[in-house]
Amino acid sequence: MTAVEDAVPDVTSAPEPSPVIEISDVWKLHKLGDEVVKALISAELTVMPGEFVCLMGPSGSGKSTLLNIIGGLDRPTKGSVLIAGRDTARLTESQFAALRHDTIGFIFQSYNLIPFLSAVENVELPLMFEPYDRKALRQRALELLDLVGLSHRVHHQPTKMSGGEQQRTAIARSLISNPTLVLADEPTANLDHRTGETVVRMLRDLCSTLGVTVVASTHDPTVADEASRVVRMRDGQIIN
Repeated sequence: MTAVEDAVPDVTSAPEPSPVIEISDVWKLHKLGDEVVKALISAELTVMPGEFVCLMGPSGSGKSTLLNIIGGLDRPTKGSVLIAGRDTARLTESQFAALRHDTIGFIFQSYNLIPFLSAVENVELPLMFEPYDRKALRQRALELLDLVGLSHRVHHQPTKMSGGEQQRTAIARSLISNPTLVLADEPTANLDHRTGETVVRMLRDLCSTLGVTVVASTHDPTVADEASRVVRMRDGQIIN
C-alpha cells in the first residue's frame, strides 16, 4: 500500500435507514346506501425515522382516515401499508394488534385518560396487565411524567388537571412501550394557543431527543410550524 493509500481512512458507509411508514396507492371507500364515498384516493406517503410529519387539511379531507389506517384502527379498501417494514395486509388481527402494541403509541384529541386513575397509573395502563416488573414499570412511568414536566402531578387524577396537563399525560402514556412511531389525532384541538404550542414543541422534541417518529393530523397551523414536513390533504387526496 502506498503512503497516499495509507493516509486515506477506510470509511464504510452506514446503511440507509428504512422507512417507518410506506403507503402506496391506498384507497378507502365507504358505501352509504347507493352512494360510494371516497375517504382516501390513491394515497402515497413515506415517513422516515425521526420525522415529525403533519397531516393538514379541512374536515373531511381524509387525514384522520389515513392516520387510522396507519395505526391499524381501520383497514384500507385497497393498497399497500408497510409499518416498520411489515406488510399489514399480511397480518392477522392478532398479529397487527401485537405490532401496534410494540411499535405505535397513540395520542387522542380527547386525551382518553381513565378518570379514576392517577396520572402515573394512566401512563402505566398500556402495560399494567402484562408480565412486567411492577417497580420497573412505575419507575418508567415516573421518568416519562418527568420528561413531560409533570413530576409534581403524578398522583393527581385527570379531573384535577388542566387540559394541557392531561394531554402531556397522554403523551407520556404513548411512550410507555418505547414505540418507534407516535400517532397524534388533533393533539391541540382542545387546548388554548399557548398550551397548544407547549404540547407541539414537546412532540417535536420527541423526534430530536428520543428519535421517535411522529405523525399528527391537525387543523392547527402551530403544529405545521413545528413539523419537519407538512402533508396537505383535500377531498381524500394528498395534494403535495
